[in-house]
Amino acid sequence: MYLEGSCRCGAVTFNCDAYAPVPYLRCYCSICRKTDGGGGYAINLGAHADSLEVRGAENLSVYSATIDGQPSPAERRFCRRCGSALWVSDPRWPELLHPFASAIDTPLPTPPQTVHMMLADKPDWICADIRDGDETHDGYPDLSLRDWHDEHDLLG
Repeated sequence: MYLEGSCRCGAVTFNCDAYAPVPYLRCYCSICRKTDGGGGYAINLGAHADSLEVRGAENLSVYSATIDGQPSPAERRFCRRCGSALWVSDPRWPELLHPFASAIDTPLPTPPQTVHMMLADKPDWICADIRDGDETHDGYPDLSLRDWHDEHDLLG
């Protein structure tokens, strides 16, 4: 699925082809929550890195988190002007790109269910909207983005 996205101020726009376009996965880890998750979580999509086209790249900055005292190779791109989180990529998987659903301007499909992950990291102030049929995981779910989309016949 073709996706178009942007930051809040419009200094950065981008497009890419998503193989996993359904915004079903809510991550409550402190990194996602604090860098993109005003609602207490972030939602990543799956796209092909080689399809990424960026306008306004001079306005991008990169943040790499520290996990368990070690720098993570994952790179979170955001607009240096307005701070909008845009996508995350990781050189260990150079073919993958994970746009944040919050940065996507293209209408996205409605997920058939929501998967809540990293709930062990969720602070008490967040009231997770867990509904009948949703999956919950204290850590990582069993299925990857690609596998979940494949299981639900939703690969783009």
